[in-house]
Amino acid sequence: MAFTRISRGPVGLAAAAALLSACQSAPVSAPAPNRAALATMERVALSANACWFKSGDPMFAAYRLAPELNSFSGRPRILAVPRNSPETRPALVVQAEGTPAKVDAFGPMMAGASGERIRRDVLKWSSGGSGC
Repeated sequence: MAFTRISRGPVGLAAAAALLSACQSAPVSAPAPNRAALATMERVALSANACWFKSGDPMFAAYRLAPELNSFSGRPRILAVPRNSPETRPALVVQAEGTPAKVDAFGPMMAGASGERIRRDVLKWSSGGSGC
């Protein structure tokens, strides 16, 4: 490979700038989150665990997270179950189905003010957002 000498005049500077700009790559945008049901529920489960259960949030203090992500029904889900009797009926079910995922939340916790907060959090996390 032979290198050519570029003169220092205006033509040489323009040529050097053209060579350097050819080496520049276009800015890379962040990849879009995977919209499949399992990937969506994995994101929701991680955020719910951190923001609702591990943070000591009083709304979830009486519950614990029961993830059921390996679902044979094609509907991965997470449950909020009573802390001291996890075998009883869940107070909250958040599940997803399909690609792109259709997310649904239901159960007694969806009634009242807690339901609106849960809905906002789940929508944010399922669309790729993070944070509590």
